[in-house]
Amino acid sequence: MKDNSSFIKRNPILTGLILGGLVVLIFWWLIPEKENTVSIDRSQFTQAFDSAYAADIEESGTIHEFELTADETTLSLVEGIEFEGFAYNNQVPGPIWRIVKGDTIKINFTNELPQETTIHFHGIRVPNAMDGVPGVTQDPIQPGDSFIYEFTPKDAGTYWFHPHVRSSEQVEKGLYGVIIVEDPEEPEYSQDEVWMVDDWRLNRDGTLDTRFNTGHDLMHDGRWGNLITVNGEMEEELIVKPGERIRLRLANVSNGRVYELDFDSLGAQVIAIDGMLTSSAFDANGFELAPGNRIDVDIIIPQDAAGQNFTISDKFILGRANTLGVLKVEGESVSTPNFAPPNNPNIPNWNGAENMEPDKTFDLNAITGMGMMGLAWTLNNKAYPDYDPLTLKEGEFQTIEFNNKTARLHPMHLHGQFFKVLSRNGKAVDEPYFRDTVLVHASETVVVGLVPLDEGEWANHCHILEHAEAGMMSIITVE
Repeated sequence: MKDNSSFIKRNPILTGLILGGLVVLIFWWLIPEKENTVSIDRSQFTQAFDSAYAADIEESGTIHEFELTADETTLSLVEGIEFEGFAYNNQVPGPIWRIVKGDTIKINFTNELPQETTIHFHGIRVPNAMDGVPGVTQDPIQPGDSFIYEFTPKDAGTYWFHPHVRSSEQVEKGLYGVIIVEDPEEPEYSQDEVWMVDDWRLNRDGTLDTRFNTGHDLMHDGRWGNLITVNGEMEEELIVKPGERIRLRLANVSNGRVYELDFDSLGAQVIAIDGMLTSSAFDANGFELAPGNRIDVDIIIPQDAAGQNFTISDKFILGRANTLGVLKVEGESVSTPNFAPPNNPNIPNWNGAENMEPDKTFDLNAITGMGMMGLAWTLNNKAYPDYDPLTLKEGEFQTIEFNNKTARLHPMHLHGQFFKVLSRNGKAVDEPYFRDTVLVHASETVVVGLVPLDEGEWANHCHILEHAEAGMMSIITVE
């Protein structure tokens, strides 16, 4: 037998490494394999969700009937220069409708466009048949045809509507409007205003650039314009009085642009995200308003601010500030309404849920050389109408992971659902609010938690409209 003792004496370090490795292997074989994530009883998160928001709504019996027509129109953003666009009821932005929670909306819609269309009511938990997704919840509405949308919104808040056919073109040309669902139990502000924030890509002559879904837009963060408007105006002005308390509702209706909001020295406080009240108000400065997002802010005008102007701006691009609008303080001071900011005390605490194995992961990616556009944006390497299906159980807590494997931005929007962000890049996040759209940054992984309450087939897509048009969409079934 060969004597190995001399080898051991000559190579003590190597021998130690070999023996140590054997010990590790033995323990690895003997100890049961541990899961990558903690095994957690999800029922605790379902229970924590109880009463966060209603599964259904008691109808008031009041019906608001609106006529809505989509048609071609003439627009002008630069004085003296006109171009052809689209409009709801011959106005851009489209109408702002206000109803009271529990009221029913009936919309008699007529399509007078030269192309088919539908309407999606972004953020409103409508019956699935009213969701406006062609080929999923309804057939496209052909030119000259009509369709009746009727539903009772289940949640108070700020919502908007837009086409879900050729969205990257039809929204850019001017098709969008807002629905405000008011809650009589919330306090009354001095003013309650809506700002629809949009950007337009104009040619040098002031007309609209009608090249849609270009290779540049598809390869980057969608179509970013060179002119920003609020309610169709450059640098919107809101006249306020000293002491007034303002509820300002901002909706990002842009194709792809993200706005990082700055409210000057106003001390603006966020009270709602994507229509839903937060559990507590927080500083609005720096909030990233991605396409599809809405934000409600509570602003108190200082009593000594007569004659001052406060500029609300976008600072998403470093070193470049874009003015969105100005609050001009004029007139005699008034008493400031005294109340605590409205809030939802039932936002669940889902701390620890980020450690669960996600029920579904969607890899956000792109494949070149696919489709007529030469580029497909994909979810799990599939471009819609091919998609990776997901079925969620109604009334049960579940998690979804969005894993961005690209260098581009992707605001992911779920139809028919509100959710909470649980983690970003593995780090727990405790946002005190629900969302329907979350911005996933370049190479970022975001995990969200939700308890679906509404059955049906619901779209899941990037709200950079060019990315959605190029395939970044799937269908989630709730049953």
